[in-house]
Amino acid sequence: MADQQPIIIKKIKKGGHVHHGGAWKLAYADFVTAMMAFFLLMWLLGTTTETERKGIAEYFHDPFASSTENRGADVGDRTSIIQAGGSDITSQDQGQVDKGMTAEEKEMSTEDIEHKAEAIEMEKLEDLKEKIQHKIELTPELTEYKDQIKLEITSEGLRILIVDAKNRPMYKLASAETEPQIKLILRALASAINELPNRISLNGHTDALPFPPNQKKYTNWELSSDRANAARYELTQGGLAEEKILRVIGLSSSVAYNADTEPLDPINRRISIIVMNKKTEQEIVHSVGDDTNTETAPLQ
Repeated sequence: MADQQPIIIKKIKKGGHVHHGGAWKLAYADFVTAMMAFFLLMWLLGTTTETERKGIAEYFHDPFASSTENRGADVGDRTSIIQAGGSDITSQDQGQVDKGMTAEEKEMSTEDIEHKAEAIEMEKLEDLKEKIQHKIELTPELTEYKDQIKLEITSEGLRILIVDAKNRPMYKLASAETEPQIKLILRALASAINELPNRISLNGHTDALPFPPNQKKYTNWELSSDRANAARYELTQGGLAEEKILRVIGLSSSVAYNADTEPLDPINRRISIIVMNKKTEQEIVHSVGDDTNTETAPLQ
Protein backbone atom coordinates (compact mmCIF):
# COMPACT_ATOMS: atom_id res chain seq x y z
CA MET A 1 0.00 0.00 0.00
CA ALA A 2 1.39 3.25 -1.11
CA ASP A 3 2.17 5.89 1.51
CA GLN A 4 -0.74 8.28 1.96
CA GLN A 5 -0.18 12.04 2.19
CA PRO A 6 -1.35 13.54 5.48
CA ILE A 7 -4.53 15.59 5.22
CA ILE A 8 -4.17 19.05 6.72
CA ILE A 9 -7.37 20.83 7.71
CA LYS A 10 -7.13 24.60 8.19
CA LYS A 11 -9.86 26.30 10.24
CA ILE A 12 -10.44 30.01 9.85
CA LYS A 13 -11.34 31.69 13.14
CA LYS A 14 -14.05 34.29 12.94
CA GLY A 15 -14.85 37.11 15.38
CA GLY A 16 -13.45 40.46 16.59
CA HIS A 17 -13.08 43.67 14.68
CA VAL A 18 -9.98 44.95 13.17
CA HIS A 19 -8.29 47.57 15.41
CA HIS A 20 -8.33 50.89 13.63
CA GLY A 21 -5.98 52.74 16.00
CA GLY A 22 -6.44 56.18 17.65
CA ALA A 23 -5.63 58.45 14.75
CA TRP A 24 -9.24 59.70 14.60
CA LYS A 25 -9.00 60.96 18.16
CA LEU A 26 -6.06 63.15 17.27
CA ALA A 27 -7.91 64.52 14.26
CA TYR A 28 -10.98 65.26 16.35
CA ALA A 29 -8.89 67.00 19.00
CA ASP A 30 -7.29 69.18 16.34
CA PHE A 31 -10.73 70.04 14.99
CA VAL A 32 -12.05 71.05 18.46
CA THR A 33 -8.93 73.13 19.10
CA ALA A 34 -9.33 74.89 15.80
CA MET A 35 -12.99 75.64 16.51
CA MET A 36 -12.15 77.00 19.96
CA ALA A 37 -9.49 79.27 18.46
CA PHE A 38 -11.99 80.42 15.83
CA PHE A 39 -14.65 81.34 18.37
CA LEU A 40 -12.07 83.05 20.57
CA LEU A 41 -10.99 85.13 17.60
CA MET A 42 -14.59 86.05 16.81
CA TRP A 43 -15.17 87.01 20.44
CA LEU A 44 -12.09 89.26 20.45
CA LEU A 45 -13.16 90.93 17.25
CA GLY A 46 -16.62 91.60 18.66
CA THR A 47 -15.61 92.92 22.09
CA THR A 48 -12.52 95.05 21.40
CA THR A 49 -12.02 98.44 19.81
CA GLU A 50 -9.82 99.14 16.80
CA THR A 51 -7.09 100.53 19.04
CA GLU A 52 -7.14 97.46 21.30
CA ARG A 53 -6.99 95.14 18.29
CA LYS A 54 -3.93 96.99 17.00
CA GLY A 55 -2.28 96.64 20.39
CA ILE A 56 -3.00 92.90 20.53
CA ALA A 57 -1.70 92.39 16.98
CA GLU A 58 1.49 94.30 17.73
CA TYR A 59 2.05 92.35 20.94
CA PHE A 60 1.84 88.98 19.17
CA HIS A 61 3.97 90.27 16.29
CA ASP A 62 6.83 91.28 18.59
CA PRO A 63 6.07 90.75 22.34
CA PHE A 64 9.47 91.90 23.56
CA ALA A 65 9.46 95.18 21.68
CA SER A 66 5.89 96.03 22.71
CA SER A 67 6.73 95.53 26.37
CA THR A 68 9.87 97.68 26.39
CA GLU A 69 9.25 100.49 23.93
CA ASN A 70 6.78 103.30 24.04
CA ARG A 71 4.66 102.63 20.98
CA GLY A 72 1.84 105.02 21.79
CA ALA A 73 -1.73 104.37 22.81
CA ASP A 74 -2.09 101.41 20.45
CA VAL A 75 -0.16 99.09 22.74
CA GLY A 76 -2.32 99.58 25.82
CA ASP A 77 -2.07 101.28 29.18
CA ARG A 78 1.51 102.18 30.15
CA THR A 79 0.73 101.75 33.88
CA SER A 80 0.28 98.00 33.56
CA ILE A 81 3.03 95.58 34.52
CA ILE A 82 3.46 94.36 30.95
CA GLN A 83 2.58 97.32 28.75
CA ALA A 84 0.88 95.66 25.87
CA GLY A 85 -2.59 95.21 24.49
CA GLY A 86 -5.57 94.94 26.79
CA SER A 87 -6.71 96.62 29.95
CA ASP A 88 -4.50 97.71 32.79
CA ILE A 89 -4.45 94.77 35.21
CA THR A 90 -3.91 97.12 38.16
CA SER A 91 -7.31 98.67 37.49
CA GLN A 92 -8.98 95.44 38.57
CA ASP A 93 -8.41 96.28 42.24
CA GLN A 94 -9.81 99.74 41.70
CA GLY A 95 -12.81 98.19 40.00
CA GLN A 96 -13.59 96.24 43.17
CA VAL A 97 -13.53 99.40 45.27
CA ASP A 98 -15.55 101.48 42.85
CA LYS A 99 -18.00 98.71 41.98
CA GLY A 100 -21.54 100.02 42.09
CA MET A 101 -20.47 103.63 42.75
CA THR A 102 -21.60 106.42 40.50
CA ALA A 103 -19.27 109.19 39.36
CA GLU A 104 -21.08 111.55 41.74
CA GLU A 105 -20.50 109.23 44.73
CA LYS A 106 -16.78 108.94 43.90
CA GLU A 107 -16.42 112.72 44.10
CA MET A 108 -18.31 113.02 47.41
CA SER A 109 -16.38 114.01 50.51
CA THR A 110 -16.51 112.06 53.75
CA GLU A 111 -18.89 114.65 55.17
CA ASP A 112 -21.20 114.35 52.16
CA ILE A 113 -21.22 110.55 52.50
CA GLU A 114 -22.16 110.86 56.18
CA HIS A 115 -25.01 113.24 55.34
CA LYS A 116 -26.29 110.86 52.69
CA ALA A 117 -26.12 107.92 55.11
CA GLU A 118 -28.06 109.95 57.69
CA ALA A 119 -30.70 110.80 55.08
CA ILE A 120 -31.09 107.12 54.14
CA GLU A 121 -31.36 106.16 57.80
CA MET A 122 -33.98 108.86 58.37
CA GLU A 123 -36.04 107.48 55.48
CA LYS A 124 -35.97 104.03 57.10
CA LEU A 125 -37.13 105.47 60.42
CA GLU A 126 -39.94 107.34 58.64
CA ASP A 127 -40.95 104.06 56.99
CA LEU A 128 -40.96 102.35 60.40
CA LYS A 129 -43.15 105.12 61.81
CA GLU A 130 -45.66 104.70 58.98
CA LYS A 131 -45.62 100.93 59.37
CA ILE A 132 -46.38 101.16 63.10
CA GLN A 133 -49.15 103.69 62.49
CA HIS A 134 -50.63 101.41 59.85
CA LYS A 135 -50.44 98.46 62.20
CA ILE A 136 -52.22 100.39 64.96
CA GLU A 137 -55.02 101.39 62.59
CA LEU A 138 -55.54 97.83 61.29
CA THR A 139 -55.35 96.04 64.64
CA PRO A 140 -58.57 96.49 66.65
CA GLU A 141 -56.84 95.67 69.93
CA LEU A 142 -54.32 98.48 69.31
CA THR A 143 -56.77 100.97 67.79
CA GLU A 144 -58.50 101.19 71.17
CA TYR A 145 -55.30 102.65 72.65
CA LYS A 146 -54.09 104.71 69.66
CA ASP A 147 -54.47 107.97 71.62
CA GLN A 148 -51.95 106.64 74.14
CA ILE A 149 -49.36 105.65 71.51
CA LYS A 150 -47.53 108.68 70.13
CA LEU A 151 -44.89 108.55 67.39
CA GLU A 152 -42.51 111.32 66.40
CA ILE A 153 -39.19 111.72 64.61
CA THR A 154 -36.61 113.59 66.71
CA SER A 155 -32.91 114.35 66.45
CA GLU A 156 -32.28 111.06 68.29
CA GLY A 157 -34.35 108.86 65.98
CA LEU A 158 -37.92 107.55 66.15
CA ARG A 159 -39.51 108.12 69.56
CA ILE A 160 -42.45 105.94 70.57
CA LEU A 161 -44.33 107.14 73.63
CA ILE A 162 -46.79 104.97 75.54
CA VAL A 163 -48.58 107.26 77.98
CA ASP A 164 -51.12 106.85 80.74
CA ALA A 165 -54.65 108.16 80.40
CA LYS A 166 -56.79 109.20 83.33
CA ASN A 167 -58.71 105.96 83.50
CA ARG A 168 -56.29 103.77 81.56
CA PRO A 169 -53.00 103.36 83.41
CA MET A 170 -50.32 101.17 81.85
CA TYR A 171 -49.04 99.96 85.21
CA LYS A 172 -50.72 99.18 88.47
CA LEU A 173 -50.78 102.04 90.93
CA ALA A 174 -47.35 102.79 92.45
CA SER A 175 -46.04 99.54 90.96
CA ALA A 176 -43.99 98.24 88.03
CA GLU A 177 -46.50 95.44 87.42
CA THR A 178 -47.77 95.80 83.86
CA GLU A 179 -51.42 96.00 82.89
CA PRO A 180 -52.63 93.73 80.00
CA GLN A 181 -52.90 96.64 77.56
CA ILE A 182 -49.25 97.67 77.72
CA LYS A 183 -48.20 94.04 77.32
CA LEU A 184 -50.29 93.90 74.15
CA ILE A 185 -48.88 97.16 72.81
CA LEU A 186 -45.22 96.40 73.54
CA ARG A 187 -45.34 92.89 72.09
CA ALA A 188 -47.04 94.19 68.96
CA LEU A 189 -44.37 96.89 68.53
CA ALA A 190 -41.47 94.49 69.07
CA SER A 191 -41.73 92.69 65.73
CA ALA A 192 -41.82 95.96 63.77
CA ILE A 193 -38.88 97.50 65.68
CA ASN A 194 -36.87 94.32 65.22
CA GLU A 195 -36.86 94.72 61.44
CA LEU A 196 -34.32 97.54 61.63
CA PRO A 197 -30.75 97.04 62.90
CA ASN A 198 -30.99 100.21 65.01
CA ARG A 199 -30.56 99.82 68.74
CA ILE A 200 -33.04 101.27 71.22
CA SER A 201 -33.11 103.20 74.46
CA LEU A 202 -35.89 102.74 77.04
CA ASN A 203 -36.82 105.57 79.40
CA GLY A 204 -39.28 105.35 82.26
CA HIS A 205 -41.11 108.45 83.54
CA THR A 206 -43.49 109.15 86.43
CA ASP A 207 -45.58 112.10 87.46
CA ALA A 208 -44.51 114.37 90.32
CA LEU A 209 -46.63 112.72 93.02
CA PRO A 210 -44.06 111.58 95.61
CA PHE A 211 -44.03 108.24 97.34
CA PRO A 212 -44.97 108.35 101.02
CA PRO A 213 -42.04 107.69 103.35
CA ASN A 214 -41.25 103.98 103.51
CA GLN A 215 -38.63 101.76 105.05
CA LYS A 216 -37.28 100.59 101.67
CA LYS A 217 -36.68 104.20 100.64
CA TYR A 218 -38.46 103.42 97.40
CA THR A 219 -39.05 106.57 95.31
CA ASN A 220 -40.14 107.61 91.85
CA TRP A 221 -36.58 107.05 90.67
CA GLU A 222 -36.75 103.36 91.47
CA LEU A 223 -40.31 103.14 90.17
CA SER A 224 -39.47 104.70 86.78
CA SER A 225 -36.44 102.41 86.42
CA ASP A 226 -38.45 99.32 87.28
CA ARG A 227 -41.19 100.26 84.84
CA ALA A 228 -38.66 100.80 82.04
CA ASN A 229 -37.13 97.41 82.78
CA ALA A 230 -40.57 95.79 82.79
CA ALA A 231 -41.14 97.30 79.34
CA ARG A 232 -37.82 95.84 78.20
CA TYR A 233 -38.97 92.42 79.30
CA GLU A 234 -42.25 92.65 77.38
CA LEU A 235 -40.45 93.79 74.22
CA THR A 236 -38.08 90.83 74.34
CA GLN A 237 -41.02 88.51 74.92
CA GLY A 238 -42.55 89.96 71.77
CA GLY A 239 -39.46 89.06 69.73
CA LEU A 240 -37.13 92.04 70.06
CA ALA A 241 -33.51 90.91 70.04
CA GLU A 242 -31.91 91.44 73.44
CA GLU A 243 -28.69 92.82 71.92
CA LYS A 244 -30.62 95.71 70.34
CA ILE A 245 -31.34 97.22 73.75
CA LEU A 246 -28.56 99.66 74.56
CA ARG A 247 -29.92 101.52 77.57
CA VAL A 248 -32.69 101.19 80.16
CA ILE A 249 -33.03 104.15 82.52
CA GLY A 250 -35.52 105.75 84.91
CA LEU A 251 -35.99 109.51 84.91
CA SER A 252 -38.59 109.85 87.64
CA SER A 253 -40.53 113.11 87.12
CA SER A 254 -37.46 115.09 86.04
CA VAL A 255 -38.63 115.42 82.42
CA ALA A 256 -42.26 116.43 81.93
CA TYR A 257 -44.16 115.42 78.82
CA ASN A 258 -43.96 119.03 77.64
CA ALA A 259 -43.53 122.48 79.15
CA ASP A 260 -47.27 123.06 79.47
CA THR A 261 -48.00 119.79 81.25
CA GLU A 262 -49.13 119.89 84.85
CA PRO A 263 -46.71 117.97 87.14
CA LEU A 264 -49.44 115.55 88.23
CA ASP A 265 -50.95 115.04 84.77
CA PRO A 266 -51.26 111.27 84.01
CA ILE A 267 -49.62 111.82 80.63
CA ASN A 268 -46.32 112.33 82.45
CA ARG A 269 -46.47 108.67 83.44
CA ARG A 270 -45.04 107.16 80.29
CA ILE A 271 -42.55 104.83 78.67
CA SER A 272 -40.35 106.25 75.94
CA ILE A 273 -38.88 103.87 73.36
CA ILE A 274 -36.29 105.56 71.15
CA VAL A 275 -35.22 103.72 68.00
CA MET A 276 -31.90 105.53 67.81
CA ASN A 277 -30.08 106.72 64.74
CA LYS A 278 -26.41 105.84 64.42
CA LYS A 279 -25.22 109.24 65.63
CA THR A 280 -27.16 109.03 68.90
CA GLU A 281 -26.06 105.46 69.47
CA GLN A 282 -22.39 106.39 69.06
CA GLU A 283 -22.76 109.35 71.42
CA ILE A 284 -24.19 107.09 74.12
CA VAL A 285 -21.51 104.45 73.62
CA HIS A 286 -18.69 107.02 73.79
CA SER A 287 -20.22 108.73 76.82
CA VAL A 288 -19.74 105.59 78.93
CA GLY A 289 -16.20 104.84 77.77
CA ASP A 290 -14.13 103.52 74.89
CA ASP A 291 -16.42 101.65 72.48
CA THR A 292 -13.84 98.85 72.21
CA ASN A 293 -14.34 98.08 75.89
CA THR A 294 -18.06 98.79 76.17
CA GLU A 295 -20.24 95.83 76.98
CA THR A 296 -23.28 95.22 74.79
CA ALA A 297 -25.47 94.26 77.74
CA PRO A 298 -28.32 96.65 78.59
CA LEU A 299 -27.34 99.53 80.85
CA GLN A 300 -29.56 99.96 83.87
